[in-house]
Amino acid sequence: MEKSDKHFHHGRSSRQILDSSKVLSAIGLKEGETFLDAGSGDGYMSIAASSIVGEKGKVYAVDIYEESMNILKNEIKDKKIKNITPIIADISEKIPIEDEIIDICYMANVLHGFVQNEDTDGVMKEITRIIKPQGVFAVIEFKKEDSTHGPPMHVRITPDEVKNIVENYDLTVKSIKDVGTYHYAVIAAKK
Repeated sequence: MEKSDKHFHHGRSSRQILDSSKVLSAIGLKEGETFLDAGSGDGYMSIAASSIVGEKGKVYAVDIYEESMNILKNEIKDKKIKNITPIIADISEKIPIEDEIIDICYMANVLHGFVQNEDTDGVMKEITRIIKPQGVFAVIEFKKEDSTHGPPMHVRITPDEVKNIVENYDLTVKSIKDVGTYHYAVIAAKK
């Protein structure tokens, strides 16, 4: 792949374009669960998830950008949140979390970049390693239609493309849902 063709992840927040309560309800997050926000950016969805999972639950926010993690760490400190662990890591190489402890792994506006960079294998192996049996992998992506937000059209992926990717990694797609003006969710369960 030419360097000019490489897609760059930007560590941006989905705060203005994704309704956290709608998305987390659509993916079925419940009190007491363990949630992983893979490619969390500034942790907007992690903070919303922490309220749902409560004191008995746990949230891991993982992103490669230290700047994004610092924003999250400050918000955790300011709001005195006890159930979020921010982690700086490259999710395509190694997620420093034990095997099969995650109830729901959430990945928003990230998978298309791995597809564009032909780097899905590493991230998918890590995702399936950490999800519990019958656990959920929820992929949120931009609809493949013209809009003022999101990556260029040629980088966007369809729900069918997401389904084809995840079903190669011991996951079964259970549903595809509309989760906002710009986004859809593909919800898969680990076999």
